[in-house]
Amino acid sequence: MIYFLTRALWFGLYILLIVAPLFFILIGGDLPGRGFWWEFSAALGFSALAMMGLQFALTARFKKATAPFGIDIIYHFHRYIGIILALFIIIHPAVFFREAPAMLSLLNPFTAPLAFKAGFISALSALLLISVSLIRRRANLEYDYWRLAHVLLSLIAVSFGLIHVFLIGHYTGPPANRALWAGLGAPWFLLAFYMRVLKPYLISKRPYLVDEVRPERGDSWTLRLLPEGPNFIKDKKGFKFLAGQFAWISIWHSPFTLKEHPFSIASSAEASPALEFTIKERGDFTKRIKTLSPRPDKKKNRVYVDAPYGSFCMDRYKASGLVFIAGGIGIAPIMSMLRTLRDRKDSRPVILFYSNKRYERAAFLEELEGLKEFLSLTLVHILESPDPGWAGEKGFINSTILDKYLPPERKELEYFICGPDPMMDAVEHALYRMGIPLSRFHSELFNLV
Repeated sequence: MIYFLTRALWFGLYILLIVAPLFFILIGGDLPGRGFWWEFSAALGFSALAMMGLQFALTARFKKATAPFGIDIIYHFHRYIGIILALFIIIHPAVFFREAPAMLSLLNPFTAPLAFKAGFISALSALLLISVSLIRRRANLEYDYWRLAHVLLSLIAVSFGLIHVFLIGHYTGPPANRALWAGLGAPWFLLAFYMRVLKPYLISKRPYLVDEVRPERGDSWTLRLLPEGPNFIKDKKGFKFLAGQFAWISIWHSPFTLKEHPFSIASSAEASPALEFTIKERGDFTKRIKTLSPRPDKKKNRVYVDAPYGSFCMDRYKASGLVFIAGGIGIAPIMSMLRTLRDRKDSRPVILFYSNKRYERAAFLEELEGLKEFLSLTLVHILESPDPGWAGEKGFINSTILDKYLPPERKELEYFICGPDPMMDAVEHALYRMGIPLSRFHSELFNLV
């Protein structure tokens, strides 16, 4: 109930800030009416500008604001808002030119007045940013370069959007309106300063060092980190996290370079201040993890961590038993939960459904077997391409396999699902068809960016 109310409050504040400019235009005296469609176009433009600015807030990673939803949900919301924003940006001038066709010449950025040039630059930057973001994965664009372009284009879009509003001047002439628009715009740039300057500075003051890099099955590597400095370690100033959460880490670069990547924490929440991340080789960045090793040269061995984030955490729920459903490297956050349960000597029944292509490629194979000595753990391997003679489950996780191993009191358990999107979608549908309440299963969303 508390989470529901908190979510409602944050969402209400977001809507209020979106519509705030529509109230601002009424302050400062009477203005001549221009007809419904002109005012509708202006309202869309103002709301679009407010949405642009609030995109900074959605990605600022404020823990109190993201905790009720989970930062993965916030980032997906950020993406969908970008699509709505693109529609507003397109409709805003379309309605204007529908009412004043003679002014189509303003579309020429070389001859248009400065106010319209600024609007053109703002709209073009925003649309380019949104378009590139939507196709980044399919076009295989390099993440680091895309992210830098994303930041620069967003700053250009907001800056020139504000210039456009002030130069048009129809609703910013009265001093009160100018003051209110300035007050609305200032926090957006303060957020950008916090995200790109202040926060990286604070992170840079709390570095970690590589303590170990060990190979895992399935072309994966576990990176173990410890806080730098004897006092840092002695005082256990490493952050506290909930099992299942994740972090953004920067390796080979300072936090100011925007070259950070999100990974699930795989270590026990009871093992602070040590941190472990199990990372599968997928791209240029992840393939370099195995080249790391503890070195005397701290500059080459330093890692910066921004954490913890995420709501994929068993500690947020009370249940008589837990069910974990993992596919491939999706086992990483679930290992954090299993290790935490082990360290707490938790006696609740636990079932793990673990899907892989081949048995010998399953990460943590030996450790999972060993966990049976400490936990009331039922381990179910499901293999897509098993060797001849495999007597276990085959194919993909489905309702038949789930039904076979879940106890009669299955509706009282909490379910945690992490893996490739198709697997998670299939499992969620299977659980729903089996009558498991939606509030009982929780999925970790990988594709944050």
